[in-house]
Amino acid sequence: MKLTETVEGKEYRIASVETGDEELESFLFSLGCYSGEPITVIAFRKGGCTVSIKDGRYNIDNQLAEAIIV
Repeated sequence: MKLTETVEGKEYRIASVETGDEELESFLFSLGCYSGEPITVIAFRKGGCTVSIKDGRYNIDNQLAEAIIV
């Protein structure tokens, strides 16, 4: 299931990140966004969503949210 299909406030485990861009995947890895890590969607917004990964909160756009598989 893609991150855009999840429910706000529920914790999920990242199964994979499929961006097709090695540099972007490296950046996400540095934020703690990689397979096996918990992720929670705090809120869906127009054009993206706010997520909680480890101890941080990040705003990501829909294109990136589509690349995160939980």
